[in-house]
Amino acid sequence: MTTQDLPQDPSPEFTFDWTTYDDVDDASQRWSTWLSVEPLARGPEPRPDWVVTSQGAIDTDLGILKTGKEADVFLLERADPLEPDKAVVMAAKRYRSTDHRTFHRSASYTEGRSMKRSRDERAVKRKSTFGREVAAGEWAISEWSALVRCWGLGLPVPYPVQVDGTEILMEWVSVDGETAPRLAQTRPTRALLEGWFEQLREAMATLVQAGLVHGDLSAYNMLAAGERLVIIDLPQVVDLVGNLNGFEFLMRDCTNVCTWFASKGLESADADALFADLVAHAP
Repeated sequence: MTTQDLPQDPSPEFTFDWTTYDDVDDASQRWSTWLSVEPLARGPEPRPDWVVTSQGAIDTDLGILKTGKEADVFLLERADPLEPDKAVVMAAKRYRSTDHRTFHRSASYTEGRSMKRSRDERAVKRKSTFGREVAAGEWAISEWSALVRCWGLGLPVPYPVQVDGTEILMEWVSVDGETAPRLAQTRPTRALLEGWFEQLREAMATLVQAGLVHGDLSAYNMLAAGERLVIIDLPQVVDLVGNLNGFEFLMRDCTNVCTWFASKGLESADADALFADLVAHAP
């Protein structure tokens, strides 16, 4: 066969469109990690339209949003340079690892949980450097799993975009381009207060019906997105029945939230009444 015998135009199935991108040189940027994580580490379907899945997208750190004892939250923009109009800002929660001295969460939260590898469990108990890394990863996975499950239950939580090691990317809850305030930072009207409490009651009931308890619920880990209440910080979610402290955590959640609502003038916010109502929903 000679070159004259070869087809002059390649068959369509052997051709494809491709685009080149400039290298990422800025220290605050990286290529999107969306395709580098396994499918189960990506958010549940159907995904919101704003989720950027382009392989050519770039992640840019925009600065720290909140510091905590166990993790810091940053703002991160994900955008494809060729589709700048589809850029999205997300919250990136990063659990500390080697520099994390003591993990704040009580062992009572992890009652009944087990790790896949006994080596990891021993390292965590010894509190070695490797053990702290494992612990950080376990708490990230715990929060990721809780977010995915809660989202599936229709609860008011940020949409979980992806998890990669000790980093969780999730929906940035904002109001008019600014981070939504924590409930503790607000001064709501009576009508807004009543609306938020009813949303909270329904969310807690849905959790209990699924056999779950937030475990650390207060006015400091709920966001006020206008009239909508959004629950955040879920790494310590516990099994209501499987955890020996499940009902104790539920009562504490009821006390914490009702104390705040009552302090703002909502007389109907009674912890004992809320607890009794929720227990009636328990499986």
